[in-house]
Amino acid sequence: MWRLALRTLSFRKDVFAAVFTAMLLGAVIVSAAGALMETGLRGKVPPQRLAGAPIVIVGDPSYPLPKADLRDEDTEWTRLTERVRLGVGLLDTLRAVPGVDRVIGDLSFPATILLGNRPAGVGHDWSSARLAPYELGAGTPPGGSGEVVLDATLARRSGARVGDRVEVAVGGVAGTYRVTGVAAPADGRAITEAAMFFSASDARRLAGHPGTVDAAAVLPARGIDAGVLRPRIQAALHGHMATALVGDDRGLAEFPEGRDGGENLVVISGVTAGTTLLVAALVVAGTLGMSVEHRSREMALLKVMGTSPARIRRMVFSEGMTVSALAVVPGCLLGPYLGHWLFGRLVADGLVPEVMPFQQSWIPVLAAVATCLLAAAAAVFLPARRASMIPAVEPPAGTVPRRRPLGLVRSAIALVCLAGGAALAVSAAVASRPPGVISVCLTVIALSVGLTLVAPRMTVAMTEALRRPVRAVFGQPGHLAILNTRARTVRVAAAATPIMLVTGIALANVYLQVSPAGVAERAYVRDLRADVVLTAQTGGLATDLLGRVRSIPGVAGASEFVTGTVFLESPYDAWQGEDGWPARGITAEGAEHVMKLRLTAGTLTGLRGHSVALAEGHARQLGRGLGDTVRIRLGDGHAAELRVVALLSAKAGAETVLMPADLLAQHTTAGLPPQILVRAVSDGDVPRVAATLAGVARAVPGLRVSGDDVLSGPHTERERTRAWVNHLLIGTTLAFVVISVISTQAAGAVRRRREFRLQRLIGSSRGQILRMMGVEGVLVAVIGVVLGTVCFVPLLLPFTIAVNGSPLPSGPVWLYVIVVCSVGLSALMGALSPAWIVTRPRRVRSADSGGS
Repeated sequence: MWRLALRTLSFRKDVFAAVFTAMLLGAVIVSAAGALMETGLRGKVPPQRLAGAPIVIVGDPSYPLPKADLRDEDTEWTRLTERVRLGVGLLDTLRAVPGVDRVIGDLSFPATILLGNRPAGVGHDWSSARLAPYELGAGTPPGGSGEVVLDATLARRSGARVGDRVEVAVGGVAGTYRVTGVAAPADGRAITEAAMFFSASDARRLAGHPGTVDAAAVLPARGIDAGVLRPRIQAALHGHMATALVGDDRGLAEFPEGRDGGENLVVISGVTAGTTLLVAALVVAGTLGMSVEHRSREMALLKVMGTSPARIRRMVFSEGMTVSALAVVPGCLLGPYLGHWLFGRLVADGLVPEVMPFQQSWIPVLAAVATCLLAAAAAVFLPARRASMIPAVEPPAGTVPRRRPLGLVRSAIALVCLAGGAALAVSAAVASRPPGVISVCLTVIALSVGLTLVAPRMTVAMTEALRRPVRAVFGQPGHLAILNTRARTVRVAAAATPIMLVTGIALANVYLQVSPAGVAERAYVRDLRADVVLTAQTGGLATDLLGRVRSIPGVAGASEFVTGTVFLESPYDAWQGEDGWPARGITAEGAEHVMKLRLTAGTLTGLRGHSVALAEGHARQLGRGLGDTVRIRLGDGHAAELRVVALLSAKAGAETVLMPADLLAQHTTAGLPPQILVRAVSDGDVPRVAATLAGVARAVPGLRVSGDDVLSGPHTERERTRAWVNHLLIGTTLAFVVISVISTQAAGAVRRRREFRLQRLIGSSRGQILRMMGVEGVLVAVIGVVLGTVCFVPLLLPFTIAVNGSPLPSGPVWLYVIVVCSVGLSALMGALSPAWIVTRPRRVRSADSGGS
C-alpha cells in the first residue's frame, strides 16, 4: 500500500499540494509557538547587578487563594501583584545560618538627576555595589549623608564629575548631593539599569519603606558551595514569605516583570498552537475528503478487483501521512526562526522584558513534530475511513452524486459538540456572573467542530435558500452556478466550511473584546471624571503636593489616585477569581468631585484609615453591610481588617474595591500615589487650572500634566496581550482558510475541463463560463460567511448580553470586515484562476508544421 500510495501522489498534485501547504504552515506556527512556550516556561532572566551573589532571597509572591472549606486539601495558588519585601529581622536570621559569610540587604528606588538631559536611574545602598561588582574609576565611596556615587552612564549623561553637587529627585522631592565617585561594572559587564549609590542612611530614607529591604544577597563563606548552602537557607526561611533564588532565577529579584513576560509567552503560544492544530486538521480533513469524493470511481474499481476496505483505508491514510510528514519536518525546523522574530516583536511591544533572552532547544521541535503528526493522523483518519466505505458499484459518470447520510459516529460527535456549545451559551445567559474568556473559547471550539461535521447538510439548505435570489441577480450564469453547486455539495462544503469557521472565530474575537475584563476597564474609566491629571513619571508624588493643588484658584476638588489588586480572605468570596479584585485608592475629601459613582448606602467621606467601599451586589454576596469588617490581602502580601463605610451601585463584572489612597499606596511597589486627579469648578476654569498646574509641574521633578485620557493607560497595556492573542489567532486561521478555499476551488475547477469544453461546443463563450465560475465563487463565500454568522451569533449573544447588557457587541469590527473580504477574494481567485487557464484558446497547429 505504501508503494501504491507514493505512486498516486504524482497524479493528484493539486490536492496534495494543498495538504502539504497547510501542514507546512501549521508545523511552522506550532514549532514557533513551541519555542515561545519554552522561553516562557523557563522564564530565564539572567542577573546583572546581583550577579556576584550566588544566592538571592526575595519575598515570595505566591499566594494561596482562600478556600470555602478549610478542610479541603486542594489549594489554588496565584501571584501577588506588588513587590513582597523582606523584614530587616530576616537578615539576622540569614546571617546565623552556618556557612554564610555575609548578607547584604538590597534597596532599589527610582531616582533622577536634575542635570544635563535629566537621566533617570535606580538608587541603591553602596553596600550592594560589590554584588555586580562595581569598581570605582574615580573618587571614593559615599561616606555619609548627602553623598552619592554615580555609575559611568549617569555621569556621562548628566555631565557630573567627582566633587560636583547635583540635585537628585526621588519620589517627587529633590535633594542636593555631592558626587564622591564614579563607578562602572567590572570587566565591562552590561547592566540595563543605570545606578547611583547612596550611603546606608540616605538609601533607607529615600526608599520609603522603613524596616524592610527589597532583596537579600547571600555570600557563602570561603569553601562553601552554594548548592550546599541553599537547603540550609531554605530551612531558615520556613514560615517566612520568602524564597531563595539561584542561577538565572536571581534575575527576577532585579526584574520581577520577567514573571509576567513568561506568562504572556505561555498564553500567546498556547492559544496560537492550539488554534493552529485545530484549523489545520479541519482543513486537511476537508481537502482529503473532497479528494476521496472525486476518486469514488477509483475506489470502486479497487474493490471490484478484490482490494479489501482495510487496504484501501491504509492506502489513503498512507497518502495523507506521507505528504504530512514531508511538510511537518521542514516546517518544524523553520519554526524557531519565526519564533525568534515573533519574540522580537513581543519585546518591542513591551509584552516581554528586554532582559529575557530567547530560549530554543531541540525539545519543542521534536514535540512540534510529534504533535503535528498526531493532528495529521486524526485529520486523515475520517477521509480514509470514508474511502473504505465507498460501494463497489458506482453510478455512471455524469450523474448527480447520491447524498450519503452523515453516519452514526459523525452524527453523534456533531450532536455532542453542538449541544455542548448551546449548553455553555445558555449557562452564560442564566449565570449570576458574566462568563469568562475560557467559556467563550470552549463554546467556539465546540461549535466549530460540530458545524464542520454537519457542513454538507447545511450547505444544501443554504444553496436552496439562495437559489431564487442568485437566479434573479445573475440570470443564466447564476442558474448554472446553482445547478453546479447542488450537484457538487461535498466540494462546496469543503470550500465553505473553513470560511464558516474563520467567520465564527472572527465574531468570537469581537465578542471576546466585551469580556468581563473589558467591561471592568470601561467602567474604570467611565467612573472617573478629571479635567487635569498629574502623573509621576518615576516613583511617586510627594505627600504635600495634594494640598498645594487644592489651594489653586479654580480647583473644585482633587484626589490622589492609586490602583492595585486585592484579595478578600474573610468572609469567603465565591465570586473571587485567581486575579483577585481591582482596587482603587482615593482621597476622601476629593472623592465626590473626581468619582461618578452612585452610592446606595454610606458616604465616601468616611473612606479614611482602615476602611473600604464595596459594590452592593458584592457585599450582599459576602453577607456584609455598613459597619461590618472584611479581611483583605493587599498586593504586597500584607493583611488588613477594613470596615465597610459605603456601598456602590456597580454592574455585574465591573465591581471594584475602593480604599483610602494612602493605605493602598503604601502597599504598592512604589509606596507613593502615582497620580492626582483634579476637577475644575467649571469648564471655563479648566485652561487656567491646567496652565497653573503646568507651572507647578516645572518646579516638581518628574511631574507630568495631561488630560483624563492618561487614565486608560494601565488597561491599554493589559489589552495589548489580548490583542496579540486575538490577532495571531485571526491571522493564523485566515491563512489556513485562504489555502483551503483556493486549493479546493482550484482542484474542482481543474477537474471540470470536459464540462467547460462541452459548454464551449454548445455555444457558450469563455466570458459566460468565467461569469458562471465567478458566481460559484461568490456562492461559496456567501454560504460560508452567512452560515458562520447565523450559526455563531445566536449562541454567542448570551455572552454579550450577560457581559455588556446589550446584544450589540463592541470591539474591532474591522477584523470581521477584513476576514469577510479576504475569504471572498480567496473564493473568487480559487474559482476563476483555474477556469481562466483551462478555457483559454489553444493555438491550432497546421498538419505539416511538425516536420516530416
